[in-house]
Amino acid sequence: MASIEESDRQHFLPEIQRAQVRILFSSHLATTLANAMIAVSAAAVAIITHGPSKAVTIWLGVVLATLILRGVSVAIFARTSLVHTRPHLVLRTLIAGSLASGLTWTCLPFIIPNFDGSTSDVAILLVMLGISSGSVVRGIVCFPMSMVFALPIQSAIFISLLGNGSATAYILASNVFALVVILVRSSLGAQQTFFESEVVRLRATALADSLAQANEDITQANARLEQIANYDPVTGLANRASFNDRVSTDLAAAARDKSEVALLLIDLDHFKQINDTLGHSAGDRVLKEIADRLTSAVQDHGMIARIGGDEFAVLVKGPMATVDARAYANRIIELSERPISVGGAAMVVHLSIGLGGYPHHAQNADDLLACADLALYAAKESGRRCVRAFDPAMKTHVERQRVIEQDLARAIEANALEVWFQPQMALDTREVLGFEALLRWFHPQLGSVSPPEVIQAAQSLHIADQLTIYIAHAVCRLLTELPELGLPEATVGLNISPREFAHYSVADVLQTVTEAHGITHSLLEIEITEEAILDAEGAGEQLKRMENAGFKLAVDDFGMGHSSLAYLISLQVDRLKIDRSFVQGVTGSRANQELILALVGLGHALSIEIVVEGVENQTDADMLLMLGCKIAQGYHFARPMSADALRAWLAARKSAVDTAEAKKAVA
Repeated sequence: MASIEESDRQHFLPEIQRAQVRILFSSHLATTLANAMIAVSAAAVAIITHGPSKAVTIWLGVVLATLILRGVSVAIFARTSLVHTRPHLVLRTLIAGSLASGLTWTCLPFIIPNFDGSTSDVAILLVMLGISSGSVVRGIVCFPMSMVFALPIQSAIFISLLGNGSATAYILASNVFALVVILVRSSLGAQQTFFESEVVRLRATALADSLAQANEDITQANARLEQIANYDPVTGLANRASFNDRVSTDLAAAARDKSEVALLLIDLDHFKQINDTLGHSAGDRVLKEIADRLTSAVQDHGMIARIGGDEFAVLVKGPMATVDARAYANRIIELSERPISVGGAAMVVHLSIGLGGYPHHAQNADDLLACADLALYAAKESGRRCVRAFDPAMKTHVERQRVIEQDLARAIEANALEVWFQPQMALDTREVLGFEALLRWFHPQLGSVSPPEVIQAAQSLHIADQLTIYIAHAVCRLLTELPELGLPEATVGLNISPREFAHYSVADVLQTVTEAHGITHSLLEIEITEEAILDAEGAGEQLKRMENAGFKLAVDDFGMGHSSLAYLISLQVDRLKIDRSFVQGVTGSRANQELILALVGLGHALSIEIVVEGVENQTDADMLLMLGCKIAQGYHFARPMSADALRAWLAARKSAVDTAEAKKAVA
């Protein structure tokens, strides 16, 4: 066996010492008993040969006492942790005990009267040689311990033989010396072999431990990778990849079992505002709470996953999966009404849910996801905070919106969109005071496309500014013609969606377009909804700029939102347009009459003009005039019309007025 390296020996020395102690402890009782018996035998031989001796008796007592002390020390060490913590100290104590025993045995030849190792006392010398040699054989695991016992004894034998002076004694002494050399060499070799075998064993153990630890590390790493691969780190729910695998598996099983699979897609309404205002840590807490509520509602009856930033999914399978899923959805909506505590404040996070099912709505995983997504979109369009199940008409709606988005940019470039105008009249004189610009698009395949559809498509395509520019140019072209048509002071209203302000600078766009046409700003009226004037951060600054630039500001559909008098005053709004829902049938509604009367009073108090929309008959027009309304628009006066039709309408009105005046003059 190759010699062990010093680095290995030092590295494994504590473990080797522990092994030495364990082996010595295991044989200590037998060695102690044998030592005691041999000591008694040696004393008996000495007494038989030389007669009773007090010195020999004392010697035997010392030997036995030494053995007892060594046994006690071993027992004490066995009950403590020193064998593991300080094995070198235990070894040194054992070596000291062995040395004490060896020195005691060394005294024997010198206390026996007339000792003669070459003749009568050869038996005693043989006993001493035997016990010393035996200690070397039994103590091969610890060379120092065997040597400190054996060498003093054999040295005493060697010295006593030399002192005899006979040729026989010299011969015996030389043999003893040779035996000592042999024992030392063999003992050193035996200990070296023990050390090497222990190092090999410890290396193997360390390698096995290392492999076991590596295997455990790999197992834990695989578990972490599986966690990362299959679970969302924020909520602990399944992630999108795991969810997609489960959808395919459940659909395959449902196809075999003639069963159902239902999918709920859940979206948090306005979740981005939480992240933007309270921070992402608050957003994460909300997501965790929503995950807990989903788990509470569904429990273990379906798979719950977080498949997007603020989007969750619930997959349910079984013979009545669609019915069960709708029940879970209703429970989820109910739980969402409970406030969530975030940053010391309580907030309600509303949810919108779309439901799709196999085999009723879809036949594969992709179609199932698409159906649930369409239903979710419909839930949002329906005002959010509700559950909508998939309906085939939803596909038609989405396909229509896709075509609109596909063709809108080209329609703007080709001037295919039309801007129509609806007159605004003085209720008392029926004089034309202004117009409202209204967008019209007659699509070659879809037919008439409503303004909200166009605006939504423009915002989705990020071309809302182009659409506003397109309409503003049409408005400015009309304004340049109105003086020739006898209406130099008439205004034209241009509707601006509240969302426009977040995407581009509406103020800059209108400034650029009006300057290009040389239009007086006071002739262009910007119609906004009540939400826009409340959005101080998104729209307030731009509205203030438009006001300072001289544009007129009108609040459209007034009474349907949450206007603030402070905002109306601070922005110096020029007009309030009362929503048509309060105007239609006003003659027969006392409540609407009182409301309009209050709004007219508000307008007078704030020096704001009141315009009523949706006037469709003369009776309502007369009632509105009695209530103090001055300006109105509606089908009773004129429907929206193209610029060319408007010119003809104005020309016809002017001709009729001229004819009436001529008749009056003749009369």
